[in-house]
Amino acid sequence: MTIQWEIKAFDALTVHELYDLLQLRSEIFVVEQNCVYLDLDGKDKVALHLLGVYDGTIVAHSRLFPAGVSFDNASIGRVTISAKYRDRKWGHELMQHSIAGIATHFNETKITIGAQLYLKKFYESHGFIQTSDMYLEDDIPHIEMVRE
Repeated sequence: MTIQWEIKAFDALTVHELYDLLQLRSEIFVVEQNCVYLDLDGKDKVALHLLGVYDGTIVAHSRLFPAGVSFDNASIGRVTISAKYRDRKWGHELMQHSIAGIATHFNETKITIGAQLYLKKFYESHGFIQTSDMYLEDDIPHIEMVRE
Protein backbone atom coordinates (compact mmCIF):
# COMPACT_ATOMS: atom_id res chain seq x y z
CA MET A 1 0.00 0.00 0.00
CA THR A 2 1.31 3.45 -0.90
CA ILE A 3 0.55 6.90 0.40
CA GLN A 4 -2.04 8.90 -1.54
CA TRP A 5 -1.54 12.65 -2.01
CA GLU A 6 -4.31 15.21 -2.42
CA ILE A 7 -4.47 19.01 -2.29
CA LYS A 8 -7.65 20.60 -0.95
CA ALA A 9 -8.81 24.10 -0.15
CA PHE A 10 -10.00 24.64 3.42
CA ASP A 11 -13.67 24.67 2.41
CA ALA A 12 -13.24 21.32 0.63
CA LEU A 13 -11.90 19.54 3.73
CA THR A 14 -14.38 17.26 5.44
CA VAL A 15 -14.92 17.72 9.16
CA HIS A 16 -13.09 14.42 9.72
CA GLU A 17 -10.12 15.47 7.57
CA LEU A 18 -9.85 18.78 9.41
CA TYR A 19 -9.98 17.03 12.78
CA ASP A 20 -7.37 14.47 11.71
CA LEU A 21 -4.91 17.01 10.30
CA LEU A 22 -5.22 19.21 13.39
CA GLN A 23 -4.73 16.15 15.60
CA LEU A 24 -1.59 15.22 13.64
CA ARG A 25 -0.19 18.73 13.96
CA SER A 26 -0.91 18.75 17.71
CA GLU A 27 0.83 15.38 18.13
CA ILE A 28 3.96 16.73 16.44
CA PHE A 29 4.20 20.43 17.25
CA VAL A 30 2.65 20.47 20.74
CA VAL A 31 3.20 17.04 22.31
CA GLU A 32 6.33 15.66 20.60
CA GLN A 33 8.13 19.00 20.57
CA ASN A 34 6.80 19.94 24.01
CA CYS A 35 5.79 23.38 22.78
CA VAL A 36 2.76 25.31 23.89
CA TYR A 37 1.70 27.54 21.01
CA LEU A 38 -1.42 28.55 19.13
CA ASP A 39 -1.55 26.27 16.09
CA LEU A 40 -4.83 27.77 14.89
CA ASP A 41 -3.34 31.00 13.56
CA GLY A 42 -6.11 31.93 11.12
CA LYS A 43 -4.07 30.90 8.08
CA ASP A 44 -5.67 27.48 7.56
CA LYS A 45 -8.66 29.15 5.91
CA VAL A 46 -6.50 30.69 3.15
CA ALA A 47 -4.13 27.75 2.71
CA LEU A 48 -4.27 24.85 0.36
CA HIS A 49 -3.82 21.67 2.37
CA LEU A 50 -1.66 18.85 1.06
CA LEU A 51 -2.82 15.62 2.66
CA GLY A 52 -0.92 12.34 2.66
CA VAL A 53 -3.35 9.50 3.36
CA TYR A 54 -2.21 5.99 4.19
CA ASP A 55 -4.61 3.18 5.04
CA GLY A 56 -7.45 5.68 5.46
CA THR A 57 -5.54 7.94 7.89
CA ILE A 58 -3.90 11.33 7.33
CA VAL A 59 -0.24 10.69 8.12
CA ALA A 60 1.30 13.71 6.37
CA HIS A 61 0.26 17.32 5.90
CA SER A 62 1.55 20.71 4.79
CA ARG A 63 0.00 24.09 4.13
CA LEU A 64 0.60 25.85 0.83
CA PHE A 65 0.30 29.62 0.59
CA PRO A 66 0.39 32.13 -2.25
CA ALA A 67 2.78 35.07 -2.03
CA GLY A 68 1.91 37.65 0.60
CA VAL A 69 0.31 35.44 3.27
CA SER A 70 3.24 34.23 5.38
CA PHE A 71 6.11 35.72 3.37
CA ASP A 72 6.54 37.98 0.34
CA ASN A 73 6.98 34.78 -1.70
CA ALA A 74 4.78 31.70 -1.86
CA SER A 75 5.39 29.49 1.16
CA ILE A 76 5.02 26.06 2.69
CA GLY A 77 4.28 25.56 6.36
CA ARG A 78 3.23 23.12 9.09
CA VAL A 79 5.16 20.32 7.37
CA THR A 80 4.22 17.20 9.35
CA ILE A 81 4.74 13.45 9.10
CA SER A 82 3.34 11.08 11.71
CA ALA A 83 6.15 9.72 13.89
CA LYS A 84 4.97 6.18 13.10
CA TYR A 85 5.82 6.61 9.42
CA ARG A 86 9.02 8.68 9.35
CA ASP A 87 11.12 5.62 8.53
CA ARG A 88 9.41 5.50 5.10
CA LYS A 89 10.99 8.80 3.95
CA TRP A 90 7.58 10.24 3.08
CA GLY A 91 8.82 13.66 4.21
CA HIS A 92 10.71 13.88 0.92
CA GLU A 93 7.56 13.01 -1.04
CA LEU A 94 5.65 15.57 1.02
CA MET A 95 8.12 18.30 0.08
CA GLN A 96 8.16 17.28 -3.60
CA HIS A 97 4.36 17.43 -3.72
CA SER A 98 4.33 20.72 -1.76
CA ILE A 99 6.77 22.37 -4.18
CA ALA A 100 4.82 21.03 -7.17
CA GLY A 101 1.56 22.24 -5.59
CA ILE A 102 2.92 25.77 -5.25
CA ALA A 103 3.92 25.75 -8.94
CA THR A 104 0.62 24.27 -10.12
CA HIS A 105 -1.85 26.22 -7.99
CA PHE A 106 -0.05 29.56 -7.58
CA ASN A 107 2.22 29.57 -10.65
CA GLU A 108 5.15 30.39 -8.37
CA THR A 109 8.64 28.91 -8.24
CA LYS A 110 10.22 31.09 -5.54
CA ILE A 111 9.25 29.68 -2.13
CA THR A 112 10.15 30.91 1.37
CA ILE A 113 9.87 28.79 4.50
CA GLY A 114 10.48 29.29 8.20
CA ALA A 115 12.33 26.05 8.93
CA GLN A 116 13.25 24.49 12.23
CA LEU A 117 17.03 24.69 12.35
CA TYR A 118 17.56 20.96 12.93
CA LEU A 119 15.86 20.28 9.55
CA LYS A 120 18.23 22.54 7.58
CA LYS A 121 19.91 19.66 5.66
CA PHE A 122 16.53 18.11 4.87
CA TYR A 123 15.28 21.34 3.29
CA GLU A 124 18.61 21.93 1.54
CA SER A 125 18.12 18.54 -0.15
CA HIS A 126 15.01 20.08 -1.73
CA GLY A 127 16.80 23.16 -3.04
CA PHE A 128 16.25 25.57 -0.15
CA ILE A 129 19.06 27.92 0.93
CA GLN A 130 19.36 29.58 4.34
CA THR A 131 18.68 33.32 4.06
CA SER A 132 18.54 34.46 7.70
CA ASP A 133 20.29 34.11 10.99
CA MET A 134 18.78 31.74 13.52
CA TYR A 135 15.77 33.12 15.36
CA LEU A 136 13.52 31.70 18.04
CA GLU A 137 9.90 30.96 17.26
CA ASP A 138 8.00 29.52 20.20
CA ASP A 139 11.41 28.87 21.82
CA ILE A 140 12.46 26.62 18.94
CA PRO A 141 15.46 27.64 16.74
CA HIS A 142 14.33 28.49 13.20
CA ILE A 143 15.89 29.88 10.03
CA GLU A 144 14.35 31.43 6.96
CA MET A 145 15.10 29.52 3.77
CA VAL A 146 14.33 30.28 0.10
CA ARG A 147 14.06 28.07 -2.95
CA GLU A 148 14.47 29.97 -6.23
